Amino acid sequence: MLITEGKASDKTIAPQLIEGLPPAKALVADKGYDSWPLVALIARTGGSANIPTRRHVKNKRVVPPELYRERNRIERFFCRLKQFRRAATRFDKLARNYLAILNLASLRIWLRHVESTP
Repeated sequence: MLITEGKASDKTIAPQLIEGLPPAKALVADKGYDSWPLVALIARTGGSANIPTRRHVKNKRVVPPELYRERNRIERFFCRLKQFRRAATRFDKLARNYLAILNLASLRIWLRHVESTP
């Protein structure tokens, strides 16, 4: 997990996140991550980019709807993360403290998930 400036686009830091991950078959993201350099980076790592193209782009990529629906897992995770007041309102002034709170909240969400699975 990385923290960016409030006005920075997420796709500017996405290459750093992708380079730190093991190769995956598919990467699913929303239209905000639609950029050809990012798609090329995903292809170089051996995966396929399942990112729908923005409306004004002429060359549209085909994204399987059943795979794109899996993106809701990430959306649900961030909704759960926002249930932690300190993480949602960002009381911490230092980025490292805020990142620590996000890591602790993420760990708690993961532990709840592990406890509830048989």
